[in-house]
Amino acid sequence: MHHHGYAWVGEKKTFDKESIRRPPGQAPTAGSDGDVLDRYREAVTVFPTSDVPPIQTAHWLMKPPTVILGTWAEPKEAGEWLGLQLAEYAPRFASDEDREVTRLVLLVKAAVERLTWGGDVSLGHYLKGTVFHSVALVTCSPNRAAPDLPCPARQARV
Repeated sequence: MHHHGYAWVGEKKTFDKESIRRPPGQAPTAGSDGDVLDRYREAVTVFPTSDVPPIQTAHWLMKPPTVILGTWAEPKEAGEWLGLQLAEYAPRFASDEDREVTRLVLLVKAAVERLTWGGDVSLGHYLKGTVFHSVALVTCSPNRAAPDLPCPARQARV
């Protein structure tokens, strides 16, 4: 078991666009609504290559290995990376409460604990303006929520 780290910073309106955050799923029928067809087409073209965070954390494993920002065998090492991510962006968090150091330390500690038993971690913060910051740690090989998803890093090596 190991853990992959992912992060994204972008416009909130992009993050809010569900069609690019969900895998395509089953193809709609010929008689489907135009909106359904449009959503499916967009999901097919954008989801597999986009670095926009998926709605389900485990679906990061469906993204290309190029969006993996780090891989760690130990939860503590992954937690250290998470702490660095939070420290880098905390001064820009829109909420005063989200910037509190004690809160951030507790988030990292809880993340390490969750990774230890094979869980995933996904955090998001509004930054000043209309920007959103998302950071995730995803347990791989296997993932508890999606055990059938292969490791994207291993697929790239084969």
